[in-house]
Amino acid sequence: QVQLMESGGDSVQAGGSLRLSCTASVVSGRTYSNYCVAWFRQAPGKEREGVAGIYGSGSTSYYAGSGEGRFTISRDNFKNTVYLQMNSLKSEDTTMYYCAARGGSCSARDPVYDFWGQGTQVTVSS
Repeated sequence: QVQLMESGGDSVQAGGSLRLSCTASVVSGRTYSNYCVAWFRQAPGKEREGVAGIYGSGSTSYYAGSGEGRFTISRDNFKNTVYLQMNSLKSEDTTMYYCAARGGSCSARDPVYDFWGQGTQVTVSS
């Protein structure tokens, strides 16, 4: 079992940057290195959208949606923390961002993720 906690959400101006953090605590089961940790976001009235994911040591990652090219996912294995560096933020990036984890490879489909954090709010002002 993995418990996740997000941080780093804030209010920024359009074009600015934020770095979100997802810190995992492994309670039982698989080690953190065997998990995919992914970022999702969900705006009011919209479906949850996959943003990025990273697996294992960090050599495997994916980007999805409008964040591709602007966002970078990385992992600090010593700290059990996954980061989402968000650059060139736009107003449409405003929403709650959630960290999710699953044992095995990454997927942009949210139903396959077993563990979720409580989310961190990102607000981008134009």
